[in-house]
Amino acid sequence: MAFGRSSRSRRPVEPVTLKILVAGGFGVGKTTLVGAVSEIRPLRTEERLTEAGRPVDDLDGVEAKTTTTVAMDFGRITLREDLVLYLFGTPGQDRFWFLWDELAQGALGAVVLADTRRLADCFAAVDYFERREIPFAVAVNRFEGAEVFPEATVRAALDLDPQVLLLMCDARDRASARDVLVAVVEHALARADRPREPVTT
Repeated sequence: MAFGRSSRSRRPVEPVTLKILVAGGFGVGKTTLVGAVSEIRPLRTEERLTEAGRPVDDLDGVEAKTTTTVAMDFGRITLREDLVLYLFGTPGQDRFWFLWDELAQGALGAVVLADTRRLADCFAAVDYFERREIPFAVAVNRFEGAEVFPEATVRAALDLDPQVLLLMCDARDRASARDVLVAVVEHALARADRPREPVTT
């Protein structure tokens, strides 16, 4: 008589942990995306904007924003029992970019959030990941009231290489943000030419 293995005898699965960066311009939704998907209370390093920062902080298009990330956002999401993502949201302002190199160490890939009303704000992030050959996807965060453009128009405006993923998302919506992260992981693993299973459950 054959017996199945007792569930109590199964060894717990040791998950693979991957590091993903969430980057983009000031006020594009990085903190929002990390907070929307994180299964833990996200770590945020936000400070209030002050009059002293006005000469160096570009608030065009985000005049209502009152805080800024000064170091990073951090969150965690379990995609499968054996796959966990650690999310690091980068600061969006030029004066905090000295932190990017440290945050990028060991990253599998990145999401560059874009706002069609301020597309130029994500150029620097796109350039950063291209130069360092870190796989990334551009995710257009659909803000209320922002004009919707065809994918080809956005791709041309950002001068993206054909292999760069271009996605649409709502950074406030957990399912939408999760779909972006799954796409980035699969894209990065494919670029690395590693054997892989589909990430989706």
